[in-house]
Amino acid sequence: MGRIFISAGHGGTEGAGIDPGIVVAGTTEAREMILTRDLIVAELRARGLEVLSVPDDLSMAQTLAWINARAQNLDVALEIHADASPNPSVRGATVFYIPTNSQRKAHAELLLLALLRRVPQLPNRGAKPDTDSGTGSLAFCRQLIVPSLLMNVGFLTSPEDRSILQNQRRDLALGIADGLSSWSRAVAGLPPDPGGETYPSISININGGLYEERGIIVNGNAFIPADLVDRLGIDISQSPDIRRVTYRNIVYVRAVELRPFNISVTWDAATRTVILQNSGICPGQIDRIMGLGQTSELQLRMFLKNNNEAGLNQFPDLPRLYREEGSVEGVNYDLAFCQMCVETSFLQFGGTIQPGQNNFGGLGDAAGSPSGASFPSARIGVRAHIQHLKAYGSTAPLVQGLVDPRFRFVARGVAPLVGQLSGRWSADPQYGDKIMALVRRLYESAGIL
Repeated sequence: MGRIFISAGHGGTEGAGIDPGIVVAGTTEAREMILTRDLIVAELRARGLEVLSVPDDLSMAQTLAWINARAQNLDVALEIHADASPNPSVRGATVFYIPTNSQRKAHAELLLLALLRRVPQLPNRGAKPDTDSGTGSLAFCRQLIVPSLLMNVGFLTSPEDRSILQNQRRDLALGIADGLSSWSRAVAGLPPDPGGETYPSISININGGLYEERGIIVNGNAFIPADLVDRLGIDISQSPDIRRVTYRNIVYVRAVELRPFNISVTWDAATRTVILQNSGICPGQIDRIMGLGQTSELQLRMFLKNNNEAGLNQFPDLPRLYREEGSVEGVNYDLAFCQMCVETSFLQFGGTIQPGQNNFGGLGDAAGSPSGASFPSARIGVRAHIQHLKAYGSTAPLVQGLVDPRFRFVARGVAPLVGQLSGRWSADPQYGDKIMALVRRLYESAGIL
């Protein structure tokens, strides 16, 4: 086998005058690609492969010259980038190859599918000739003397892709390492790794008792037999998006995807056991907008800290403000807090609304301004969010003075359940499901479910 060259798009240490690439939500493309590249390099070397990491202080022309000066027969080269779009809903990974080269196209597809096997939440934008890129031609694909590909691992402007990049970086790195290993073997004329994958087994605990059959770990995720899902009384036959794998003639389902069915899913690392428990909570209890929250300020703080500590540092009073403002108006502050996490991507923002607007619910203003509403303080922003939720969830009058600019436009009490905000608060048909998924995560972290 040959060696693998890997380059992080743009690059250089921040502040050193090197092109940072895309800059969004307090981070840069250069930073994210360097961190990801370093994990890929470490993983490939752990597998016994020879890897050359391109220095980060080189221009594009210098990068090409550096690789060409060291290139040998059977080597391959990959550069990783993040993409950008003015529309934050645009997502997904792409691999570019030199056009009219069917073999390189096959290698690009191999690399992309390996990544998506590890990170199935990342949309597949396909393997494309570099003529489909924004510049119409990519020097990295055309000017190297070894087979080369350029991968966009996702859109840094998408809160969802950015969260995957920052919170599932190891999975991304493993997927790219899988693809690079397979590509390198293919170029060398070697068959795929023999023997296929072997997944370690784990124990399954259901409602306090050990289950007779065992589960498996796939790419760091617990999977349980599909037959067990049926025994839990859950019908996933109409849920094609739930991740399934077949292993040794048994179909397994990813355990965490049972959470929307009111199944608590936790992990005991000491005993390597996935713990499943029926929550016993029916729809209309935890998903009703008007009601009491169940978490403490500390539990809300820890939930936010575990997902974006920088956001908590910027808005340290938000957990307290949501509990206080929600309690005054009778709005379930747990729901409101989790809706804030959905709207702001755990205070990473990244869309049209900026942190200085103190707009935590994604509220528009009465004039329909492109950037949405702005509020003079975090408390007033939270109060407006709570009032807008109350407008949807209740016909009762407000306790505090009106600060929500669109309160009067809502048909009062039209959406008492979170799921009924879909198509109203947001056009996303899964909007309510996304909020409830975070509520369940919050309650699991707090030990409530």
